[in-house]
Amino acid sequence: MRVLDGETLSPPPVWLMRQAGRYLPEYRQTRAKAGSFLDLCYSPEHAVEVTLQPIRRYGFDAAILFSDILVIPDAMKRNVRFTEGHGPEMDPIDEDGISRLEVDGVIDYLKPVFETVRRLRAELPGETTLLGFCGAPWTVATYMIAGHGTPDQAPARLFAYRYPKAFERLLMLLADISVEYLVRQIDSGADAVQIFDSWAGVLGEKEFEAFAVKPVARMIAALKARRPNARVISFAKGAGYLLKTYRRKTGADAIGLDWSVPLEFAVELQREGAVQGNLDPMRVVAGGQALEEGIDDILAQLGGGPLIFNLGHGITPQADPENVRLLVERVRRSGY
Repeated sequence: MRVLDGETLSPPPVWLMRQAGRYLPEYRQTRAKAGSFLDLCYSPEHAVEVTLQPIRRYGFDAAILFSDILVIPDAMKRNVRFTEGHGPEMDPIDEDGISRLEVDGVIDYLKPVFETVRRLRAELPGETTLLGFCGAPWTVATYMIAGHGTPDQAPARLFAYRYPKAFERLLMLLADISVEYLVRQIDSGADAVQIFDSWAGVLGEKEFEAFAVKPVARMIAALKARRPNARVISFAKGAGYLLKTYRRKTGADAIGLDWSVPLEFAVELQREGAVQGNLDPMRVVAGGQALEEGIDDILAQLGGGPLIFNLGHGITPQADPENVRLLVERVRRSGY
């Protein structure tokens, strides 16, 4: 939280995206007990357990609520399901479907998530930050339009060109319901929140402004108007040079950086406030020298400013838990 307010700490705080996940044997055991992936997300008992597992194992400085960005369309009755080997799927939406979308009842549907946040805040050590999160409107919309993930989100991009008014309505509707979702997470005990725009990198300059910047700026302004102490990390994966003005235009307190962002550019971005990232997750899989050099390079370039050490995207299932332990130890040793 101090880093989100612009303070430089040595060593920097560290957590990892997807730190609760399939690379941990204890996660796989809980996942098997829970049933489906969505059952895991909506069961406070199981969601609390998997959120706490990496905190117990590694002592990360932040725990992130275990859930998924697609609980919002699930609450909108889009028949979301997760199929092993296929990823998320849902009923695709068209122009007429967007005009008929209802948000009544969405927040009530998500009450189990808020209960998970409440229980986590009660069980976590006081010094451990609790992060809530949601998907950014553009990224969530891409799944709603196509009905599944695609390599370049061409269905959503094409839809946006053909039906600009309907697409804008979808983005703004998602922005507004996501604000309500984040407000409830904060009220339930989240210290800060992260907005995941995992598919920002497929957008051109003009589209990035309209689909990635505008809805997130709307969200952060509304969130801070209602909860002035709210702190927001926004992660526009793959945005590259477009990150140059992203913080100023969105109002984010910190910006997440993926592993493709050059550290020289990251230093420039850090002059305006906290940055989070940006180790390549494959270095955690590789371990050894590749892991050590990646960590050291980030600390050498960004350790002199406000930094939250993280990966440049989520940890992968094939990562060795021992390498994660070595990562945390190396980051923590850097301050002494």
